[in-house]
Amino acid sequence: MKFLLAACNAKYIHSNLAVYSLRAYAQKYSQDIIIREYTINQLMDDVLRDIYETGADVICFSCYIWNISYVEELLENLSKILPGAKFWVGGPEVSFDGEAFLEKHPCVTGVMVGEGEATFLDLAEYYETGEGSLKDIPGIIWREERDIFSCIHHNGWREALDLSSIPFPWDEEQDFSHRLAYYESSRGCPFSCSYCLSSVDKRLRFRRLDLVERELQFFLDRKVARVKFVDRTFNCRHDHAMAIWKYIRDHDNGTTNFHFEISADLLNEEELELLSTLRPGLVQLEIGVQSVNPRTIQAIRRTMDLKRLTENVARIRSFRNIHQHLDLIAGLPYEDFESFRHSFCAVYAMEPDQLQLGFLKVLKGSRMMEEAPEYGIVWKNREPYEVLSTNWINFRQILRLKTIENMVEIYYNSRQFTVTLKGLLPHFPDAFAFYEELGEFYQRQGYEMISHSRIRRYEILLEFALSVKGVSRESVAGDMLFDLYLRENLKSRPSFAPSQKPWEQAVREYRRKHGIPKTAHIEVFGEDRAVLFDYEHRDPLTYNAAARGISLYDEGKVD
Repeated sequence: MKFLLAACNAKYIHSNLAVYSLRAYAQKYSQDIIIREYTINQLMDDVLRDIYETGADVICFSCYIWNISYVEELLENLSKILPGAKFWVGGPEVSFDGEAFLEKHPCVTGVMVGEGEATFLDLAEYYETGEGSLKDIPGIIWREERDIFSCIHHNGWREALDLSSIPFPWDEEQDFSHRLAYYESSRGCPFSCSYCLSSVDKRLRFRRLDLVERELQFFLDRKVARVKFVDRTFNCRHDHAMAIWKYIRDHDNGTTNFHFEISADLLNEEELELLSTLRPGLVQLEIGVQSVNPRTIQAIRRTMDLKRLTENVARIRSFRNIHQHLDLIAGLPYEDFESFRHSFCAVYAMEPDQLQLGFLKVLKGSRMMEEAPEYGIVWKNREPYEVLSTNWINFRQILRLKTIENMVEIYYNSRQFTVTLKGLLPHFPDAFAFYEELGEFYQRQGYEMISHSRIRRYEILLEFALSVKGVSRESVAGDMLFDLYLRENLKSRPSFAPSQKPWEQAVREYRRKHGIPKTAHIEVFGEDRAVLFDYEHRDPLTYNAAARGISLYDEGKVD
């Protein structure tokens, strides 16, 4: 028998931990197990050809909200060209309504529900040996064929595994040169957030630290660019988090970055002290705030000390060595438009390196789906099951937030406009108003549906800024030019850049006198403010060039 474990990722840089973990657990049959990773952007015909040519007898797909439609289409087509193959699916997108999925797709034999490692091993043994029965395998929903009829059986969920019993999924042949490496040191979550599937699994389990350290060294030895921990709340156990952070600090290779999803309000003084000692760029933290409305936090059963979270985020920011990614969710219970404005401004004031404005997704199996009628939550029937309206926010307001999300992504999260934004925001009541008015400007001018170059984004922002009372063109254009040169030594100057001819001779003399290489740039802002941009020395977090004020005419520095 030949088994295919197929993953359809959202992007090429992603890798699918699940299929590799299933193969590792079923290692006694590994010689018969093939893994294929595709992306949902690949041509369907190319994927069909590749799967067909594997000659697999049993084909298994890992299903999520980002790939379920793609997988469903693959299954329908594959069943026509591989009529003798057995098709199985697993993952969160099918685990909670497996019977309905089998009713919808008669070509599929069964669904692996919940954790799949032990279940897949049992299935592999069943198909390899031809012994036993599907009715004896826990953790599956399966189709029994009876003449022209079929009967669907649910064998119940399997007991949770000891996480340390699962072999390390990655091997020497894995190429992470242009991809993220995913890793888990724990499963389950101690919290009960109603919108999250992780809260369904209260069986919190940790991998043995001796295994974790050995496996982290695998990534460090290969200088993998980024390792993303998929632990739902990485720092929920103090000693576990401390041991891992100490290990990566003490064995830092100067290259690898580790991503952790944490609850910032759980951080204690010892953890903060340790984080302050890390190499800039060694760690990045994702922190879910979601809302600052107390009634909303209570309704979604979230546990959060907002004051402590705010203090700890500020403390980490002061270290200047860790990228912080903060999340908000629009469309939660009791969060109306004005309440969300308040949440947005509160999180924006924390100055995260990235602010993700997301929208509630009503996931199968979540408590939020059960409570949706009570809160008047209306959502899309198809994935990603995103909110359309609630008792507190209507669709028109959701659309306004979508526009703001787009502006935040372009102008804030790109980190290409940091100086310009700081200069512009004081002209607005708050940060929310700035991004809302900028989004409305895009719509009025017909810019929203057009793909723009980076320079064009600056030109549009300048156009918008000049429509704001009290904004100086010279000041905004100067800030934009500063932002541009922080990122790169421009080959051609933008249209809004002032002429440098009056200072060309002085710049040449300064370069000659101080041995300034061609890789650096000197820009004069206004009458006498000259700045040297050094691209050989960059900020490890922002990748901005080192910039310092200089005097073209004497040795003193200009602030």
